[in-house]
This record gives sequence, C-alpha cells and structure tokens, in this order.
Amino acid sequence: MNNNEQNIFNKLENAILNAQDIPEKDKQEIFQNIGRLKNNRLNILITGATGCGKSSTINALFNMDIAKVGVGVNPETMDIEKYELGNMVLWDSPGLGDGKEADNRHAKNIIKKLNELDEKNHPLIDLVLVILDGSSRDMGTSYQLINEIIIPNLGKEVSSRLLIAINQADMAMKGRGWDMEANKPQPVLQNFLDEKADSVKRRIKEATGVDVEPIYYSAGFTEDGIQQAPYNLSKLMYLIVQATPSDKRVIYVDTANKDPEVWKSSDEQKRYTEETKKTVERSLMKSLGAAAAGAYTGYKIGSTIGSFLGPVGRAAGGVIGAIGGAIAGFFGW
Repeated sequence: MNNNEQNIFNKLENAILNAQDIPEKDKQEIFQNIGRLKNNRLNILITGATGCGKSSTINALFNMDIAKVGVGVNPETMDIEKYELGNMVLWDSPGLGDGKEADNRHAKNIIKKLNELDEKNHPLIDLVLVILDGSSRDMGTSYQLINEIIIPNLGKEVSSRLLIAINQADMAMKGRGWDMEANKPQPVLQNFLDEKADSVKRRIKEATGVDVEPIYYSAGFTEDGIQQAPYNLSKLMYLIVQATPSDKRVIYVDTANKDPEVWKSSDEQKRYTEETKKTVERSLMKSLGAAAAGAYTGYKIGSTIGSFLGPVGRAAGGVIGAIGGAIAGFFGW
C-alpha cells in the first residue's frame, strides 16, 4: 500500500470526526477502539512443498511484488521470509521435500515460529495456510508437514487456525478438463478435484483426528507484471477471513488485491465476495464497541420496519457511512 494513501483506520477516524450526527461521548469511545485496532498485527504462516505455488498465491491474494515467483531448480525461499504489508505480516516458509538436511531445518523453523508468543503472551501466528500442489500425485511430504509438524504445534485451536488449499487446480489432470475460455474446471475435472479434496480431508482425519475442509483453486501466475486469471480465489479469501480472529479481519480491507479481475473466476463468486464484506463489516462494528453497535442496530431496525429514525438511527448515519465507505473497495469494486 502506498504510504500516501489513507488506510482504513485513517478513513474511519476522519469520517467519525466529521460526522455531525454522532454524540461527542460516542465519538470518543469509537476513537479509542479504532486506536486499539490500529495496534493489531495479523500474522499468517504460509507453507507447502517446493513448487506448490506459495509465492504466486501471495502475489494473487495481496498483490505483493516482493514475493517472487520461484524459477529454476533451486527453491526460491531457503528459510522463513517475512513480508509486511500494513498491519499484516506474512511468514513464507519452505515445506518439506528439499532433502533430509534442509527438511530438518525447515521443520525446526516452522515449529519454532508456531510456538512463538506475541507481547500479550498469545500465539504469534494467527493462521496457517498450507498449500498443496494439485498437479502432483505424491503428497507424502505434504502430509508429513501437516500431520507431524503443523497440527501437533497448533494447540487446541488447531481446527480454527489451519487452512488447507490445493493449488494448480487447472493442472490437476495435466491440463485436461479445464475450460480455458470460462477459466474453470469442466465436470470431469471438478469431480476429480472434489475427490482429491475429500481424500486429503480423510487422510488428515485418520492420522490426526482433526477435521479440515480443503479448498481447491488456481493462483494463476505473474508474467511481465501481468497477473494471469486465478480461479476460486474469492472463495479462498472468504475462508481466510473466516479463520482470522474477529478483531483483525478489517486488516484485509487494505491488504487484499484491489484488481477485480483477480476475484472474478470463482465458484459462487458473488456470494463469497458479499459474505466476506459482510463478515468484515460485522466484525468491525463489534470491535468499534457499544456506541457504534447500538447506532448500527438502531439504523438497521429502523430501516427494516420503514419507520422514522430517531436520534440513535440518525447517529448511525455517520458510523454506517464510514464503515461502508471504507469497506466498499475491498475487492476492487
């Protein structure tokens, strides 16, 4: 994000400050809560075997040019790389499959990061995204990574802090069954992908007792600075937002890719983009406290029954306008 651009917190502060219909006492409460949200840091660990497409996924989701797409035979990322974008920190870690010595080093680094605590003595990592290579039949190293390294070190909240995503859906059958024009799988490939996701879910459940719901997608790739069309990215973002702590979800408003073309090709794209926005809106309203929530509720109730809005409803105008305006461009629309 350009340093000259306003982030969502600045937009909220300016909107609330200039709102004539919000009582001063309520403004102060909202300002305090915005200040608290400003201090939140969202930490995501992204890992997977060499060649699974971690960097291309980061580029597509967050338009981060610093996450270079790997080329050649050597793994691009030898150790955990830290990428910062606003209040979000991405930890890009190699998975397994680079040889015994490298695998041992990667495993130790991942375990260390998963057990790291923040200043509040809470786990530093909010969410782990494990990316699998959908074009590969051999997922042994990926299962080893998930079952033996990640899950045992995620604690009791493992189900809510772990996402499994199968990348390169377009190459799952070596390119067969992919509708190039519509940028989506044909029925035969979709069935294959559904079965693959079910197989991953079943094998992890059998080995660890943990329930996961894998998603398949294609991150596309970047060529000469042009992002090739991804598939199912809006569904992946929806699941990422759902798995993120409520008071940190608003961070994605600033960090998500603003190119609407990136989000277009997806199963039920409209539903996932709208649900993601609603989830962030509700979470933000809750985080802003009782003054904002009360005004919001009054506004919604008044609008629903079509009655004349009283003082609480009128006060909601500034709050709703601020939040709605800030979230409006989430997916670039």
